[in-house]
Amino acid sequence: MRSSRGRVWLAFGLVVVFLLAQVAWWLIFQRNTIQQNIEYAETAWLQEAALVQQLWAATAPEKRAALLSELRQAFPHLEVEGDRVYVNPERLKAYRTEQMRHLRMFAYEGPFFLLVMLLGLYIIGRSLKSEQELKRRQQNFLMAASHEFRTPISTLRLLAQTLQMCELSREKQLAYLTHMSHEIDRLEDLSERLLATSRLAQGMGAIKPERHDLNQAVSRCLAQQQNTLVARGAVLHLEPSSTALPVDLDPEAFSLVLSNLLDNAVKYSPAPQKPVWVRLRREGGQAMLEVEDRGVGLSRGELQQIFEPFYRVGDEQTRSTRGLGLGLYLVKSITELMGGRVWAEPLPQGSRFVLSFPLAEAQGLAPERSLA
Repeated sequence: MRSSRGRVWLAFGLVVVFLLAQVAWWLIFQRNTIQQNIEYAETAWLQEAALVQQLWAATAPEKRAALLSELRQAFPHLEVEGDRVYVNPERLKAYRTEQMRHLRMFAYEGPFFLLVMLLGLYIIGRSLKSEQELKRRQQNFLMAASHEFRTPISTLRLLAQTLQMCELSREKQLAYLTHMSHEIDRLEDLSERLLATSRLAQGMGAIKPERHDLNQAVSRCLAQQQNTLVARGAVLHLEPSSTALPVDLDPEAFSLVLSNLLDNAVKYSPAPQKPVWVRLRREGGQAMLEVEDRGVGLSRGELQQIFEPFYRVGDEQTRSTRGLGLGLYLVKSITELMGGRVWAEPLPQGSRFVLSFPLAEAQGLAPERSLA
């Protein structure tokens, strides 16, 4: 792929060089042509003046009036004064001005044409680069998905074979069963993310917002996931709002959003302890939810890309972690469907993700929103 990309950019470079050379040659050619036209016109008009001078001298005085009328029609650029015939300087100056105007027109059109062509090549190049980047992410996604499914399946197979073939104590059996349960949860989580992504892409399903206190919704999600997160080394710090935060959200969809944020916070935090802060507060007419960690952090150049599908932060520590590159894409898409916003903030150590939901002013259920 790298060799193919190099050939593409080499081809673009050659096209740009060709365009520059072509436009430069064209401008030089037009300049020389116009200069030759001016010189030719001056020489031709002088020769015509000399020939007309001879004709005028050979014409009888009584016939010169008729000849003068014919000369003015045939040679408007010549003037006759007494016995002298010469080129009209005003006509010659006007001709030169007209030719130079054409040259200036070519001088403007050439760079404009070059600019349009280069802009078109730039747009094509950006499109090709985006397509190559998307293809690379999709290939990484396929490899990551294969690995993510293969690992728990292999673990489950090994544990099941061990339970079938060996006589184990009840304590050991329970430990193996607990491990198998965690691997099944992992497979369910992967399947749910893939299904949610597919529904978003195809416009299937719907978000059904209901009136909830954001404090209680977060507490329920944390209670459901606390054991799993603690087992992975997380140290959770919940800081609820001192006042109720009524918002319209889909509990199941919101649980998936918060689960992805917590999973990222734990996944990218170094062991052994992985502190994660979950804060809720009211800010004007918005309910704010923050998930903060002390992990590998983010660069400012990645703040928008991290919400794109299949994107994963590109350092070695990130590539060594498991994941499909879909978590934050789901977070952004589902949050916006519930009427909220999400953004990331880099910290000196770690990162902070902020969700913002409009506070509900009226009672009742919010309208259903499609995943389209």
